[in-house]
Amino acid sequence: MKVLNSRTGILASLLVAFAGAASAVSYAVDPTESARMELIKIIEQDVRQTSRELNKSELDPRVMQVMARVPRHEFVPAEEKPNAYENRPLPIGYGQTISQPYIVAIMTDMLNLKPDSKVLELGTGSGYQAAILGELAGEVYTIEIVEPLGLSAKERLQRLGYDNVTTKVGDGYYGWEEHAPFDAIIVTAAASHIPPPLIKQLKPGGRMVVPVGSRFMTQQLLRVDKGLDNKVVSKQIMPVLFVPVTGKH
Repeated sequence: MKVLNSRTGILASLLVAFAGAASAVSYAVDPTESARMELIKIIEQDVRQTSRELNKSELDPRVMQVMARVPRHEFVPAEEKPNAYENRPLPIGYGQTISQPYIVAIMTDMLNLKPDSKVLELGTGSGYQAAILGELAGEVYTIEIVEPLGLSAKERLQRLGYDNVTTKVGDGYYGWEEHAPFDAIIVTAAASHIPPPLIKQLKPGGRMVVPVGSRFMTQQLLRVDKGLDNKVVSKQIMPVLFVPVTGKH
């Protein structure tokens, strides 16, 4: 009987321990999950409403999965965290913003990234777009001209484990020649024209997405394709509103 009681006691202890662990797991729920899922629904609705401009009614499922996974609240200032999963741009300091999630999603989708793609981003900001790219591409190189933003984005991306994202503080107009050519280039601020160095650094067969225009004029989101014969073709996708590119140009 002693042996039976001993085994029963061990079994009871294991059941209690398991129940405690299960209880702990049940409480370890991401409090932002429901907000992120609601944001994804809003983005999907916006895509359907702009299907004529995008020439599609839904985005690549891989892009949407990443949009649902990346913690946008990690990329906004403390005072903006309650608003992190609203579908709008938010201030991040120094006159800059983190882009509207819908815009991030469609620009990312337009790049048509593959797991081995090498991507250049102009305008790191808080690092949110770079994180999205890092989830989809093999290598991401991102440049930010505002030094405090660039340095904090570097620390943030490293802390969150984005080891395939390389940051740099500098003027993105000139691209990042030592790592060129790039399969894809994304510009997250409005330029008055497409920077020639970026066209040069885009790989034949590659694609660039860039908003063009000034703060006081209509800006257009352009898709720029570079053919295997190096012929460049651009197409206006839709009107947008971005903060302007800063720097010499």
